[in-house]
Amino acid sequence: MQIADYMDNLRREKGLLTIAEVVALSQRGNVIFDPYSALISRLARIGKDNVFYPGVSLFCSEAGSLVLGDCNILHASTLIEASLGGVSIGAGNQFGEGGFTLRANRPGAMVTIGDEGRYMNGASVFGETFLGSGSQILGAIAVDNCRLEGGGSYRSLDPDARAGLLKGFGAARGLVVPQGHVIVGAGIFLASAQELQSVYHPRS
Repeated sequence: MQIADYMDNLRREKGLLTIAEVVALSQRGNVIFDPYSALISRLARIGKDNVFYPGVSLFCSEAGSLVLGDCNILHASTLIEASLGGVSIGAGNQFGEGGFTLRANRPGAMVTIGDEGRYMNGASVFGETFLGSGSQILGAIAVDNCRLEGGGSYRSLDPDARAGLLKGFGAARGLVVPQGHVIVGAGIFLASAQELQSVYHPRS
């Protein structure tokens, strides 16, 4: 058996797109730098003009749902799993650099991500979590059952008009971060530690 046939047969057994099917995603403007390392469920709904760096994994089972919109950038070591819940991702987001993990692996859990967010440097997301448009998770933070309210992206000139932000490292559970606010954590994230983003990024 040829190596390519072995790889495709294994992918079919695991419910993943074959290498040729991964390459076919480029017909919608998607860029897949290394189709041999991209593991993409055939149940996932993939939009257009996304960029897949090597080592990206998108897993989805019959019990879950996974929708990836348009113009997202998925850096190396991005893993998104919808095994028991749903994942809905909008447009223009950055996942990684530095790794990103999302697992909707609890029955009925839904992770919703808006547009133009950044989730990088080892961020991980679980549970019933809402990441509004423009929101950011910067650092090795385990985000569980949280809500980051939407707003402007990191490009917004007014930091207090930007979406909710988590920054640092540690565990963030059951938090709501309003527009214009940030929680900086080192080991644990507390609602009482909320600050305006202009504390760190004064208006010009």
